[in-house]
Amino acid sequence: MKKISFLVAGAFVCLLSAAAIIHAVNFSGEWNLNKEKSTFGEYGENIAPKKITINGADNSITIERLTPNFEGGDYTTKETLTFDGKETEVVLFASNKKKSTAKWSADGQSLLVNSVINFDVQGQMTEIKVEEVWKLTPEGQLALQSTSNSSFGTLEMKLVYDKKK
Repeated sequence: MKKISFLVAGAFVCLLSAAAIIHAVNFSGEWNLNKEKSTFGEYGENIAPKKITINGADNSITIERLTPNFEGGDYTTKETLTFDGKETEVVLFASNKKKSTAKWSADGQSLLVNSVINFDVQGQMTEIKVEEVWKLTPEGQLALQSTSNSSFGTLEMKLVYDKKK
């Protein structure tokens, strides 16, 4: 009986330790794009968010992005992603929608976000698949590696953001 109690207690401690690791990374805050440290790819600077505001919770993360539009202005998108694999849908602008899921990496140090964007290009719907890996650098910056695939080809960006103090 003592062995069973010891095993149950040990499993409980391991579970708590794993939960602590998963929530070790806190992305919360306001982040501004560092153009000098970022790699944009062919079109990236024109579509990379200038500012990202993040509010993290135990089971979800809310991400607000300020992104340039094609008319020279900016637009804001806001989405709340849960870590349970449920899909979230947001309207980017007009009829363009984005569906996303998020999950932590096995070591709890990176957030993996997968999205599908249905984008209307001159009356033709185009699907863009986006894979993002979010992590904090040793210098305390937010590093966002993004790979987008569509009928237009592949776009890779490595974006670096500085936290507003």
